[in-house]
Amino acid sequence: MSDQRVLITQGQQAVGSDPDMVISTLLGSCVSCCLWDPDAGVGGMNHMLLTSGSDASGVANFAGVNAMELLINEILKQGGQRNRLRAKAFGGARMVAGLSEIGKQNSAFILKFLEQEGIVCEGHSLGGETARQLRFWPATGRVMQKVRSESVVEEKVADVKAPTTKGNDLELF
Repeated sequence: MSDQRVLITQGQQAVGSDPDMVISTLLGSCVSCCLWDPDAGVGGMNHMLLTSGSDASGVANFAGVNAMELLINEILKQGGQRNRLRAKAFGGARMVAGLSEIGKQNSAFILKFLEQEGIVCEGHSLGGETARQLRFWPATGRVMQKVRSESVVEEKVADVKAPTTKGNDLELF
C-alpha cells in the first residue's frame, strides 16, 4: 500500500479518515494546525497565511478564526467530536529580517485559539527562522516535520539609479 498524498497551500485545508492519507505543506511565516479526533480516526490540516489583520477601514478580519472553524466543522461532518479534538501547531517563522512580525503573530494566534476553545495542543513547533515541511496522517495524528536549512534572508535595498539604456538587464534562471 502506498500513501495517498494531498498537498495543501496557503488558504487551503484537507480532511480525511483514510489511514493511508498524508496531508503535506511547506510553511514559512504561515501556520498550520493539525487537528484530529483519535477515537473517530478523522482529522485534517489547514495552512493559514494571515491569521488576523484589518482592512482599509480598520475593521479587523477573522481569517484565522474562520480557517479554524472551517477545519473543525469539516472534521465534525466526517464523524469527529469537538470535545475529543487534539492539535499540533507548526510554522510562524521569521523568514525575512526586518520585514514584519507576522510569523510571531500567527504563532500567538493559534496557541490562543486552541486554549480558548479548550482543544488540547499535544505539541507545537513555532517560530524560529527556517521553513518547515510537514506531513500529517489525519487518521492517527502522526506528524513528521523537516526543518529546512536556510536561514533568515537579510533584506538590503541599495540605491538604484534609472537605467540609461533601453532594454532589460533581467536575467532569469
